[in-house]
Amino acid sequence: MAVSSGGEVTVSRVLVVDDDVEVAKSIEASLRKQYQVYVVYSGIEAIKEARRHRPDLIVLDVVMPGMDGLDTCRELRADPALADVPILFLTALGRPEDRVAGLRAGADDYLTKPFNLDELQLRISAILRRVNQTPPALPVSTLKIKDLTLDRISYQVTTNKKQVKLTPVEFDLLCHLMMHPDEVFTSDRLLQEVWDYPTESGSPDLVRMHIRNLRNKIEADPSNPEFIITIPRRGYTIASEP
Repeated sequence: MAVSSGGEVTVSRVLVVDDDVEVAKSIEASLRKQYQVYVVYSGIEAIKEARRHRPDLIVLDVVMPGMDGLDTCRELRADPALADVPILFLTALGRPEDRVAGLRAGADDYLTKPFNLDELQLRISAILRRVNQTPPALPVSTLKIKDLTLDRISYQVTTNKKQVKLTPVEFDLLCHLMMHPDEVFTSDRLLQEVWDYPTESGSPDLVRMHIRNLRNKIEADPSNPEFIITIPRRGYTIASEP
């Protein structure tokens, strides 16, 4: 559920994309009591359906004939009207490099197949809760640490006078770290405070991969980061000083 600007409660729209009809139908049956669910079976259909209905969230298979999930995700992210729609990947590809590729294409999260329907519902609920929550009042509109600047109104990020394009969840993660400079965050804490997942749910790999993607975008040398620092056995921090 979401609350409109007029105070009305609306039912969130979820687009399910999977070429396996049985999987798609089982997801639909699991979600339809809570959400308005649309089901399609290919990447091309997904783009058409997303432009027709603009869903609040997309559950997207990766391995599909024709346009696969990665290309579909990139196409959706390139459309200004759909760029901010959260995308949850379902994938049978469980290698770290496959997951990194999915997040780099623009996904917010992923589940590997076979998956648990209860876990899928939990992830969807958390993502929608995060994107639908009323933003807190902004104490400052612009955050700046060294040469890294983040504008919380225009959603622009610049570093060394270069504008950087981030996915919505990458922006939220970077903003959270920059609002708490020099504070060390464990992966579990970031999953709770950025992704809004309950305690001990979600995968630390998700945080690690988004951190990796962020470094590739904002660091001059991702292997020797200046901004996002790993504190061994503790977590991550944005360093306010060199």
